[in-house]
Amino acid sequence: MKPMLQISGVGMTFATKRGPFVALRDIDLEVQRGEFVALIGHSGCGKSTLLNLVAGLTTPTDGILLLDDRELRGPGPDRGMVFQNHSLLPWLTCTDNVLLAVERVFGANESRGTLRQRALAALDLVGLTHAKDKLPGEISGGMKQRVGIARALAMEPKMLLMDEPFGALDALTRARLQDELMKIVAATGSTVMMVTHDVDEAVLLSDRIVMLTNGPAATVGEVLKVPLPPLREQMRDRLAMAHDSGYLAAREGVLEFLYRKQAHVEKQAA
Repeated sequence: MKPMLQISGVGMTFATKRGPFVALRDIDLEVQRGEFVALIGHSGCGKSTLLNLVAGLTTPTDGILLLDDRELRGPGPDRGMVFQNHSLLPWLTCTDNVLLAVERVFGANESRGTLRQRALAALDLVGLTHAKDKLPGEISGGMKQRVGIARALAMEPKMLLMDEPFGALDALTRARLQDELMKIVAATGSTVMMVTHDVDEAVLLSDRIVMLTNGPAATVGEVLKVPLPPLREQMRDRLAMAHDSGYLAAREGVLEFLYRKQAHVEKQAA
């Protein structure tokens, strides 16, 4: 099967006052359609930089990124982005915040009524129909993130890109949203790339975990295939996972990479 996303020989160097800073080097990665890929590594390893390259928010200094054989040059509606900060406009309702994205993608060809139905359907997908007329200031942080996810999904993107979307939430809210995301992926078959610092989150949600080496000049250290059924085929029960041999083996593999193979930076910083 031909990969949906191809990242070939990608590097990213930033110009700084102290001279060139090599953030990423020699990144080679392929993502299949319908796959959930997590990016993990220590702070400063370039996880968000790599995600921003896929989003088209930055342009690589080396290599090429292809989505369905088309080179990625700038952002586009074929990639929906969800940030840690929900970035909702506080004076617009939940529906109108989602509608902004819908209008951008489909506004030229569809009626206002059809566009609104798209926005409402996306809110329903994340379980927020009851909050459709509320302002961001009237809902919880977890609900705001669900609006952000709805806004991204409403564009019907080829890929959903998520940069630590649950990182600012408390543990219980985070767990609930992880469960919601699993349901959404199962229902839509979305292709997802997500940055996370949380090992358990990476193992629970993903089909493969891409582990980056420490920066600067970070690259792909290891890619671990999670030995569990894909989310699009079967939901994962977090309680059952606590005793699942495949889950535990994957978790151990990520911890081994992060805290043994890539532990030297942490020791130097101590």
